[in-house]
Amino acid sequence: MAFDHLGKFGAWQFYTQFTPEAVRELEELGYGAVWLGGSPPADWEGYEQLLAGSESITVATSIVNVWGSKPETAADTWLWLEDKFPGRFLLGIGVGHREHTDVYTKPYDALTNYLDVLDAHGVPQHGRALAALGPRVTKLARDRSAGALPYLTVPEHTAEVRGILGPDPLLAVEHKVALDEDADRARAAGREKAGFYLGLINYVNNLRRFGFDETDLTQPGSDHFVDAVVAHGSAEQIADRLAEHVRAGANHVAPQILGEDYLSALRTLAPLLAERLN
Repeated sequence: MAFDHLGKFGAWQFYTQFTPEAVRELEELGYGAVWLGGSPPADWEGYEQLLAGSESITVATSIVNVWGSKPETAADTWLWLEDKFPGRFLLGIGVGHREHTDVYTKPYDALTNYLDVLDAHGVPQHGRALAALGPRVTKLARDRSAGALPYLTVPEHTAEVRGILGPDPLLAVEHKVALDEDADRARAAGREKAGFYLGLINYVNNLRRFGFDETDLTQPGSDHFVDAVVAHGSAEQIADRLAEHVRAGANHVAPQILGEDYLSALRTLAPLLAERLN
């Protein structure tokens, strides 16, 4: 498979948090990919800097928003980076949230049109992946990209997505992490971050399908909700939780560390993830 070099685990953070030095360290720690969240623009100059500062790690967008960046720009960026750093840039794309754009209409059509332009400009299916939660976009990810990039999800959803994708496509899952053995403090940090998504209908609708009710999904979210989408406790407990996604069918798991010192937590987790996920 074209994405075998991603390895079993990566690191997901807001794109401006990554520096070339941090990416190089993560590569040395065994992380196979850095996932650039926060809807980075398709022409962000930092992609080249992160790739140039490392040797083998994949730089992936999670995700470029189809409403914010033209597909022609995304294609030009992919082709440029593929020429300079072959096989090391994965273009993750998605439709974002209807609550955050005035032009959010027919998102499925917007995705397919975006993919059509990428096709026309020579971006191969293995060079891109789709943010996918529901079955329809998951099937599109299967048929027209390397695979699916679910966000704010649970292992039960991972299993469903794998069932739709079949055995071969990429399934790379983000999961939030609060490395703190004080449950109240960890839940507070998790609720501050994850509670935001309870105002976004696509995430709420997806979580309803996996046993969460209105008590869980009313902001700021119940303990049950926070415990499900934010791994917390000891490093060993967190690694065990992340490994549940692999057992459910994920190829790759990318923890998103909550808090400012994400590198320290990723240093601690690296050997434990290697034991459980490889």
